[in-house]
Amino acid sequence: MGTWQKGAGHSGGTWLGALGAPRWGHWGVPGGVTGVPPPPPGAMLMAIRLRGMDAQETLALTRSMAASGRLLAWPRGWRGRLVDKHSTGGVGDKVSLALAPALAACGCKVPMISGRGLGHTGGTLDKLEAIPGFCVSQSPEQMQSILEQVGCCIVGQSEELVPADRVLYSLRDVTATVDSLPLITASILSKKAAEQISALVLDVKFGSAALYPTLESARELAQSLVAVGEELGIRTAAVLSSMEQPLGRCVGNALEVLEALQCLEGRGPGDLRELVTVLGQRWDGDRDGDGDGDGDGD
Repeated sequence: MGTWQKGAGHSGGTWLGALGAPRWGHWGVPGGVTGVPPPPPGAMLMAIRLRGMDAQETLALTRSMAASGRLLAWPRGWRGRLVDKHSTGGVGDKVSLALAPALAACGCKVPMISGRGLGHTGGTLDKLEAIPGFCVSQSPEQMQSILEQVGCCIVGQSEELVPADRVLYSLRDVTATVDSLPLITASILSKKAAEQISALVLDVKFGSAALYPTLESARELAQSLVAVGEELGIRTAAVLSSMEQPLGRCVGNALEVLEALQCLEGRGPGDLRELVTVLGQRWDGDRDGDGDGDGDGD
């Protein structure tokens, strides 16, 4: 398991820089509209997948996707305490279900906008919906109320929150663009930019069950995520973790929820407890070293 603090963005084509940022209003998403007919979104995804993007293009795409909906606003007293975690996905990865409440118990506020299953990887929202009556659709006002009461919430993209990612996320599965480095970067970080968090830790997987099978390719993704996250004003760190086998012992939405609850009780598989601890410790070090509010993403 390794970590990545600083890195350079991915190098690729320059076509987006010439065309300007996407206009999401073309595709039924709030945003600017011009008289120029838009390309089909699937064609845009394929172009990005085949030609790549450089660091500035990826940053422009990320900012445009974040701005397609509302940016969350929080009380000033939460400044420096707003943190989040995101994983690039794998099999049996239920870390968010345990880490979010653990961070909240340490005094953090965790407004996590998560996603559904993509490719063969499981989605945090799908796991939570295995709980009868659990609702992953919450308004910004409802999110603040939940954070005030319990310190963390996990919700999905919506018409209000990062709607551009909701559109593109569902298309990536059917256009064979799931593993595109700039699309992964923009999808993850547009949600985090909309959250207006202070700090972010990323669990970047490598191995046979990960989106990126080799350590080298996972490191390149980590570099892109950290570089763009820092440009967005979010204190960002990445941990490289192996996905050569399922995390923990349980695979399946309801079973993974139960195993996450065992982890919160100090029980369950040791590999899951270790990864939750490693990711959580990133914020202990950051808060001790940086103080409250020096790296706020507002």
